[in-house]
Amino acid sequence: MIRIQNLTLQRGPKRLLEGADLTLHAGQKAGLIGANGAGKSSLFALLRGELHPDSGDCDLPADWRIAHMRQEVDDLERVAVEYVLDGDLHLRQVQRELAAAEQAQDGTALARLHAQFDSANGYTANARARKLLAGLGFSNEQMERPVGDFSGGWRMRLNLAQALMCPSELLLLDEPTNHLDLDAILWLEDWLKGYPGTLLLISHDRDFLDAVVDHVAHVEQAKLTLYRGGYTAFERTRAERLAQQQQAFEKQQARRAHMEKYIARFRAQATKARQAQSRIKALERMEEISAAHVDSPFEFGFREALKISSPLLDLSEGRLGYGDKAVLEKVKLQLVPGARIGLLGPNGAGKSTLIKTLAAELEPLSGRLLRGENLVVGYFAQHQLDSLDDKASPLLHLQRLAPTEREQTLKDFLGGFDFRGARVDEPVLNFSGGEKARLALALIAWGRPNLLLLDEPTNHLDLEMRLALTLALQEFGGAVLVVSHDRHLLKSTTDQFLLVAEGRVADFDGDLDDYARWLASYRQSLAPASAQPAGEKTDKKAQRQAAAALRQQLAPHKKQADQLEKELSKVQAELANVEAALGDSGVYDAARKDELRELLAGQARLKAREGELEEEWLLALETLEAMQAELETLNG
Repeated sequence: MIRIQNLTLQRGPKRLLEGADLTLHAGQKAGLIGANGAGKSSLFALLRGELHPDSGDCDLPADWRIAHMRQEVDDLERVAVEYVLDGDLHLRQVQRELAAAEQAQDGTALARLHAQFDSANGYTANARARKLLAGLGFSNEQMERPVGDFSGGWRMRLNLAQALMCPSELLLLDEPTNHLDLDAILWLEDWLKGYPGTLLLISHDRDFLDAVVDHVAHVEQAKLTLYRGGYTAFERTRAERLAQQQQAFEKQQARRAHMEKYIARFRAQATKARQAQSRIKALERMEEISAAHVDSPFEFGFREALKISSPLLDLSEGRLGYGDKAVLEKVKLQLVPGARIGLLGPNGAGKSTLIKTLAAELEPLSGRLLRGENLVVGYFAQHQLDSLDDKASPLLHLQRLAPTEREQTLKDFLGGFDFRGARVDEPVLNFSGGEKARLALALIAWGRPNLLLLDEPTNHLDLEMRLALTLALQEFGGAVLVVSHDRHLLKSTTDQFLLVAEGRVADFDGDLDDYARWLASYRQSLAPASAQPAGEKTDKKAQRQAAAALRQQLAPHKKQADQLEKELSKVQAELANVEAALGDSGVYDAARKDELRELLAGQARLKAREGELEEEWLLALETLEAMQAELETLNG
């Protein structure tokens, strides 16, 4: 297990952690979250042995192999698949020793090393590396190209594949989804669910965290707090803790009143009905989550457009692409005020081509594209971050757009994007990717757009900024068309999906779970059918009989696991009640010492029982999963 006790960690003058405690058991998967600069990456460096505690202890088993996703690339000439194979350091060492033994014609060493090569799964290593690369979006041709041929985002994918290639007991991943599209994220989720070791994951993607982790470690005020469950469970639990604070209550009530007023005003108007519905959905969730974000530094909106046209944009019989090469054919799309559209589709299918055409960065190869008389486009894409003036400050960027506006008005607006104090006058040169993305969004929001075209707007944004962007898009009165790997953003801000695939753009009648199933089927259709090895025969009747017998054995094991889970939930509920009682300051009065003694004894008893039940339940689940895996094998 990983055990951190009374840890103090300092970088320069800043104390990141002080008296922090954390325990993670082998096999647990935990998300590590907290504000930028809170110390998450430093904690990773500590676990890798690159930093040492200023005081306290950080212990993990000495024999654990640690894999992590590097942020730099040091060999640009290396072929991609070989670069990924380099992640398995032990395998590479065995290969080097084999080559030396062959050159020396040392038969004894060769026999020993071939056995080591086999135990390191060396014969399947190349196939495994290629499978990782395919899952992360690389074509067979790309796998043979040198690392230097790829852009920065694709190099990060190679580093991720290299980390996954490394056999490990502890896997440390820092923002692995930042440079992935939705397809690759869904693949990575499945891979991580099957990872047998301990996982510690830094991510700002709430749906990804929900799908992968079973605990969340929150870095806040130099402490580490471990929450059971995924991000949604963390958010709810933390909200319950903060809901008692008056500040949280007042902020929530003000936002609720604003949304209720909007709903009451526009619910009956056809042009505003969709937006009212999106606010109703947001209002339903607000009771649970808003208090958890009371300390968010972000609060902004898109300024209302001065004029609007309907339709804003009308594309018919569009043939879209680059030069003479068409990527999409016969595209028909009309965008009207209030449209909320999410674009889905495999990597490289043409989503960005469509958005660039609508944003006038590309001209249609043929077809008709009409733009509304009052159309004002707010276009966000990653390459636009590079077009920011490195020498100019956030304030100067905005002053160039609004030269006659009062400086204080501009500063107040930028404050909603967390550009405050001296930061508002600092040059963009040293800004992080997240800060540049926030500035680009601020410039778009100031411009009073009536159509937003957003191509991966959440890249580099932390959880709090993603929530603020979601709320701002829900308030936005124009049309939205968005490509994003952030499923929470898509679910919260769109009410229609278009599927971009196989050269066409079509309505997608389903939700994101349906899209995940479509994608799995699509990938399967592209994969060559695997031929059964010659001479291999299976006794189907015996296989069916074995599967039937195993199914009969499964029932009592499933019943036992369910009973243990119910009892564990009951004990945890009782424990929560006892700990809530202990949270009452009045119980520590001298007159109530007997009650306090009884509560503490009950807490100790319930915690011990919780540990016993958890161990029994996990053991039952392991047995059940092993039997289910065997059954799946028999069913073929």
